[in-house]
Amino acid sequence: MTRRIIVALLRFTLRIYFRRIEVAGLAHVPETDPVVFVLNHPNALVDPVFLLCLAPRRVSFLAKAPLFRMPVIGSLARALDALPAYRRQDEGEDVSKNEETFAAAAKWLSQGGTIGICPEGISHDQPNLQPIKTGAARIALGAVASGQAQNLKIIPAGLYYTAKTSFRSEALLYFGKPIEVQAVTLENGAPPRAAVRELSARIEEALRDVMLEAQHEEALELINRAEEIFSSGTDDEQSSSSLTHELRVRKQFVKGYQALLVREPQRVGKLVARINRFYEELQQAGIDPVELTPPQSAGAVFVQILKRLIIFLLMLGPATVGIVVHLPAYKLGGLLSSSLFRNTEDVVSTIKIISAMLFFPLSWLIVGFLSFPFIGWWALLLVFPVLPFCGYLAMLFLEKWEASMGGLRVLTFFLMRRRFFVRMLAERRAIKAEILALGDEAAVTVQ
Repeated sequence: MTRRIIVALLRFTLRIYFRRIEVAGLAHVPETDPVVFVLNHPNALVDPVFLLCLAPRRVSFLAKAPLFRMPVIGSLARALDALPAYRRQDEGEDVSKNEETFAAAAKWLSQGGTIGICPEGISHDQPNLQPIKTGAARIALGAVASGQAQNLKIIPAGLYYTAKTSFRSEALLYFGKPIEVQAVTLENGAPPRAAVRELSARIEEALRDVMLEAQHEEALELINRAEEIFSSGTDDEQSSSSLTHELRVRKQFVKGYQALLVREPQRVGKLVARINRFYEELQQAGIDPVELTPPQSAGAVFVQILKRLIIFLLMLGPATVGIVVHLPAYKLGGLLSSSLFRNTEDVVSTIKIISAMLFFPLSWLIVGFLSFPFIGWWALLLVFPVLPFCGYLAMLFLEKWEASMGGLRVLTFFLMRRRFFVRMLAERRAIKAEILALGDEAAVTVQ
């Protein structure tokens, strides 16, 4: 019961923090067989929460041992049936205790359960997969060899964030094809080292297939810009709105970029300069590349503005209350994450979410306490349902306002600087054509 309440609360928190969440590849997850999920780890405690809340099976995670000694997080970890993993980089930890953890994991798998592991061992900001640890392979091989877990599968799970430190960004949880685990003969009660290395290599390769990876951060930035140009203005709404499609396209861009950078560096360099120049010109004009779309007819624009104006007027009152109540807590969470963890982006979202879960209820209690002398106990009865609802309306109000202002900027830009607007549309089409041409050549190169 406690686990269900915690998971429901965490799932609700994810849906609020992220504007959109996609889950793909569910058909790869067996319904009853024991499973070891292996997950990439770019976003601290947010990563395992995704698997805990959105996997189609009940998951027990291996978590680093120091978390179990933290006041709140330790209690949550135990309530979620997590198992401690003892790492050499954690001061004072006895790694020999991992044998007990592995035995507990094998017992859980023998009962048809599932285990979640981040085999990189650490959360990080690097654009590429970090060297993976052997724990997942050792647990899987040991469980199969001992006969405790029949038909065990290892399922790679890739997390893709469009902007992992930003509130109301987007995220994809992608389950890849299962890895079969063959039985081996144990040596002194442990799987042979050669078998562990071979299975770990397969796990690493499978993880690379379900995540976006590049050798350098600059390459990812270029890929982000190129894919944004590539997908903007498309008529295929279904493809352009799918994070799975976006991940697939960006992975292809990464492969193509890395291959062509070796084969045709001058051509790639010209394309990079052209993309950067395109973005700089739009930035100087105050236009987002996604907003660079020819406006509709004057009548359609008028009707759209009228509809949004009515919606804004209806939302204005409760949204204002929501902003006034929640803005201090929101700003405080952002200040804590940016000042205390300035150089570690992988924990920013975790700090923002934890601070919101603490500071928002505190804000509601403060408002209820201040209202009590005026409306008595009714304040306490109204605060908790009304204020969160006002906060949610405030979030939607600000998002719609931002979108409306973006559309208004584009319309003004189109009317005042029509020739420049048309030239930028033509430049985007030309860049898109060059990207397609390079992509086709890259596909042949990397095959």
